Amino acid sequence: MKAPPKEADEKLLVEAAQKDPRRFAELYEAHFEHVYAYVARRVRGRADSEDLTAEVFQQALANLAKFEWRGVPFRAWLYRIAANAITDRWQLRSREQRSPAADNAADRQAHFDLEEVERRARLYRLVRTLPPEQRRVIEMRFAEERSIREIAQQMKRTSGAIKQLQFRAIRSLREQLDEKPGRRTRKAHG
Repeated sequence: MKAPPKEADEKLLVEAAQKDPRRFAELYEAHFEHVYAYVARRVRGRADSEDLTAEVFQQALANLAKFEWRGVPFRAWLYRIAANAITDRWQLRSREQRSPAADNAADRQAHFDLEEVERRARLYRLVRTLPPEQRRVIEMRFAEERSIREIAQQMKRTSGAIKQLQFRAIRSLREQLDEKPGRRTRKAHG
């Protein structure tokens, strides 16, 4: 994932996309993981997360001409669209189920938690830095929701080997998440 553009660069990207919608792809690439993490934190299920994320970017593209640059990151506008899309989804399901509890759940789900979104986006980036076999195990286990046995069969490894790869990957991710962004801790060699 590309790092989010700096304010001046982002303003130029937005203006370019407003003139030529094909340039919206650059904004999409720069913000996809953050928006997906924001949505995934608030809805259950990968399919719903993917659908809502796609809906956010469709609405953003459709309404890009209305976007006015006010010095606030473009991502904040995308989060607002996402929050509204999530609320709309919950309200629709609530009406379908005629359950007042669903409205309360929608309010809780739409709560804006930027710190958690940033943490999840960082986690997605860190997964990409893992050694290829560890990365594949993590993707298959948690994104594709496959069992250890299924992963072992597909990767032609033992279940024990898959568990070890998963353990090492999770340990590495946990260590990196505990570090301050932009800083690496040095381990003493002994």
